[in-house]
Amino acid sequence: MSQANRDDVDFRALMEDVRPLRGTTNRADPQRGRRAPSEAQLARRESAAAETSGGDFLSDDFVDLVPPFDPLAFRRDGIQQGVIDRLRHGGYPVQASLHLLRRPLEESRRLLPPFIREAYAHDLRSVLIVHGRGREIDSPPNVLRSYLAKWLGAFDEVQAFMSASQADGGLGATWVMLRKSERARSANRERQQKRRG
Repeated sequence: MSQANRDDVDFRALMEDVRPLRGTTNRADPQRGRRAPSEAQLARRESAAAETSGGDFLSDDFVDLVPPFDPLAFRRDGIQQGVIDRLRHGGYPVQASLHLLRRPLEESRRLLPPFIREAYAHDLRSVLIVHGRGREIDSPPNVLRSYLAKWLGAFDEVQAFMSASQADGGLGATWVMLRKSERARSANRERQQKRRG
C-alpha cells in the first residue's frame, strides 16, 4: 500500500464519527440569510471596482531586471531624436511628478495608471516619475524600476520615456513624454493656421 493510500485510510478512520453541525446559519456561507444589496451599495461597489482595476492591464508577472547603472530608454516610432535628446537632458518642464520611492510594487502598480491618464487628460506632456535605484556599485537591480520600464510602454498615452539627468534624479527618476490629446492637436493646428495668415 502506498503512502498516499495509507494517509487516506488513516484520515477516514479519524473522521468516521464526525457529524455535520446542526444550526440555522452556515458559517461557511456568509451570504446565506442576507438581503440583496441595495442599488446604492451596488453603485459603490462598481465605483470601487473601477478605481482599483485601473492597473489591471499592467502585469506583475516575470520581468527582466534592469541593472542599477543601465539607463531606461524607450520611444515609439515617429518620435524625433531631438525630442528624445531634449527629454534626456531635462529640456522640458516638470508638469507633474509621481513619487514611488519606497512604495510597494502593488501600490505603485495601482497609482501609475490614474497618474498617466490624469496627466494626459489635462494636456500635460512631460512628467517625472521618481522611483529610486540602488546606491552602491554592487546594488541589486531595483525591481520597481524594472517594472516601470515594462509598464510605461503599455500605455498608449506614452510616446517616450528616458532616465532623467543627474540634476533631475539621475537613474532614480524617469522622464515620460505623453502624446498630445486630440484637443491639444486641434489647438496647435489652429495656432499654426493663424500664424500662416
